[in-house]
Amino acid sequence: RFAPAPVQERLSCMARNNSIYMVANMGAKKLCNSSDPSCPSDGRYQYNTDVVFDPKGKLVARYHKYNLFRRETQFNYPKEPETITFETPFGKFGIFTCFDILFREPAVVLVSELQVDTVLFPTAWMNVLPFLTAVEFHSAWAMGMGVNLLSANTHNTDFAMTGSGLFTPEGPAAYHYDSVTEEGRLLLAELRAHPRLSPTYPPAVNWSLYATTIQKFPEEKDTFSGAVRQDIFTFSELRHKAGNSTVCQGDLCCHLVYRMSSKSQDEVYVLGAFDGLHGSLIKYHWQICTLLKCKSTDLNTCGQPVETAQTKFEMFSLSGTFGTNYVFPEVLYSGVQLAPGEFEVLHDGRLKSKHGTSKPLLTVTLFGRLYEKD
Repeated sequence: RFAPAPVQERLSCMARNNSIYMVANMGAKKLCNSSDPSCPSDGRYQYNTDVVFDPKGKLVARYHKYNLFRRETQFNYPKEPETITFETPFGKFGIFTCFDILFREPAVVLVSELQVDTVLFPTAWMNVLPFLTAVEFHSAWAMGMGVNLLSANTHNTDFAMTGSGLFTPEGPAAYHYDSVTEEGRLLLAELRAHPRLSPTYPPAVNWSLYATTIQKFPEEKDTFSGAVRQDIFTFSELRHKAGNSTVCQGDLCCHLVYRMSSKSQDEVYVLGAFDGLHGSLIKYHWQICTLLKCKSTDLNTCGQPVETAQTKFEMFSLSGTFGTNYVFPEVLYSGVQLAPGEFEVLHDGRLKSKHGTSKPLLTVTLFGRLYEKD
């Protein structure tokens, strides 16, 4: 049926010879002609494509990436978004690629409507502190959506592409982050085939329940604006070793209760809120509550990337008046390390430490994504 395809042939044999499922990301072309008014001048579409082979070497799924990143000018958009699933003896799988994870189609549809257990996620993800490093956001997405996410990132430190992991609704089962060397890592872990049936599956969360029913903590009078890349946040400095704080922007109010183990004189932490559109060419709505470390004691540096910290916290509890059910909880330690097992999300929407942080803290974030149909 097809012309010679040596890449797919080799992948098929690798899957069959090792009796495994295999997913790979590749470029694919599809011929077209003048009967299609959208046909490119060279007579072919080019797609950013994922292929999946089963243990017999059979091609069981093919996905064309729908949400292209701004530098992917070599690829065409499919006419419609695809929602691709396939059944295995160990659960129902879905697949999408990189930038797709930030959009309703196909990512949310696969989980919320098609009820997949596990998502396969090839990516070339550029780390963007403080909220969008690969291991940080991909782990948070798995927790927020309540599915397994198998994130396979390319490893290229020149482009800040580093960080892969096997993430579950309870947190990371295995992950690797290395921004210094070019060495890769094979990650192995046992995951639950049907996480929703697990006795430890997290309860449903009403992300705004707590924040909308409590009386606001005193809002700091000296709030200030700061940029996280191009997003203008409202910040309030945490001047004391412990306390309560509220910061609002737009329809979003963020509440924080905290207690530091010790307050370093040369480190500044702030509570921040953002409620608005993000993006340049493609704009989409974010609501973000965050406790984060500033780059220096100069408040103008708050929101700039920082990878190391010295201050530990005895406790924190962060909540917000979110207008969406799609909120992703993030906790990031010094050295861009995750905090598995050290925090929990309560059913009323509070992101809360279980005990003191074992490492110095970079950020605690509730990252909300509002979709057009919310």
